[in-house]
Formats: sequence, C-alpha cells, structure tokens
Amino acid sequence: MSSSSKVLMNELKDLQKEKWVTIELKNNDIYTWDLALLVINPDSLYYGGYFKARMAFPRDYPYSPPAFQFLRSLYHPNIYPDGRLCISILHQPGEDTMSGELAAERWSPIQRAETVLISILSLLDDAEVSSPANVDAGVLLRKEPEAYKQRVKQDVERSKQDIPEGFVMPTHESTKPKVEEKLDDDFWADSDVDVDSFGGSDSDAKMSMDSNDKADKSPSNLEDYE
Repeated sequence: MSSSSKVLMNELKDLQKEKWVTIELKNNDIYTWDLALLVINPDSLYYGGYFKARMAFPRDYPYSPPAFQFLRSLYHPNIYPDGRLCISILHQPGEDTMSGELAAERWSPIQRAETVLISILSLLDDAEVSSPANVDAGVLLRKEPEAYKQRVKQDVERSKQDIPEGFVMPTHESTKPKVEEKLDDDFWADSDVDVDSFGGSDSDAKMSMDSNDKADKSPSNLEDYE
C-alpha cells in the first residue's frame, strides 16, 4: 500500500464518522470518492440540500490537491456550469502573482480532504463575486439577491431527488453532541436530606438509639476511635 493510499484511508475513516457527508469509493478505488455534501446548518441558504459530487485524488497526494466536481451543477458564482469549482484551496501550492492568490490560501500538504469539503460548504453561502466562474450567477447575486435566492432554492429541491430511498437526512439538532447530566457537587451541601436516608438500614437506626442510651460511655466523635 502506497503512502498516499494510507493517508486517504485514514482520512476516509475519520470522515465516515461525520453526519454532514456520505462517501463511497468508486469501483473500490481509494483515489476516487463519490460523495454527498449535506447542508444541515439551518441558517444556510442551502439548508436541506443533498449535493452529490466526485472527488479525485492524485497519486502524489497530499503534495498535490484533489479535484472536485458537483454531479449536479449549482447556480453559483464560483461553480462552473459543469460542476467544477473555482476555489483557492484546490489550486496548486505556492503563490500566484497573476491571480493575486497567496500561498496560504491555496493547497498545501498540511491540508486534508475534510478541510476542502468544509471550505466548499462555506463557499456556498459566502460567494466570491469579484472573479466569478459563472458570470450570470455573480451578476444576479449582486443586482437581484432575492431572485438569486429563488434559484438556490430550486437547486436545493432538485438535489433532494438524489437522496437514497430510506435515507434519513440529519438535522442540526441531531448532530449536536449529547451532554451528560452531572450531579451538582453543591447538592450534598445544600440538601436538607440526611445522608443516612440514602443507604441506612433498620439495624443502623437501632444501633444509633442504643448508642444514645450509652452516650456517657461512648466517644464524642470518630477521632476518638483512632
């Protein structure tokens, strides 16, 4: 097994624990992922979307970036009509003086597939309109934002056609980590309930009564037993 395939296997294992993405290997090839991005943020314009895509990794990964393409094109300033993206994190490492992209904005070997997918989800709601891949979408977003929102809603509804039968879309609430209830330490200090009542027996009560009858012969506290 090559080093790149080992890296991808580990990344895949981590991502399969997440609820906002589903991943299958195309033809059992670790270098080609068929996935779906699930928008579960209720504040997102794309909320409820199930966006199928394909991610292809080069053999020298992570030294070169993967390629990403939506299988259903989205009407978005930074998405080409064929579903490919114009996003800095998928560009080759190093600074690009022509585009003005800094090296920190582009791909680097410390990046992971997860960071790419999170960046893509962020891009959906935070479009870069200064140099759009889809000029018409960029113009509509700037000049007629309400009309643009309607186009997005259409894309979200179309994407739901790809939800597998029987698949239950996660919600924002269902992905929150469960908080375990913890007994307040002040409970014991503030409670009026006698601690003995949680575990005392009748024999304990009898012994207590007997000890009271012999108080003049008994030690005053536990330290006297030592």
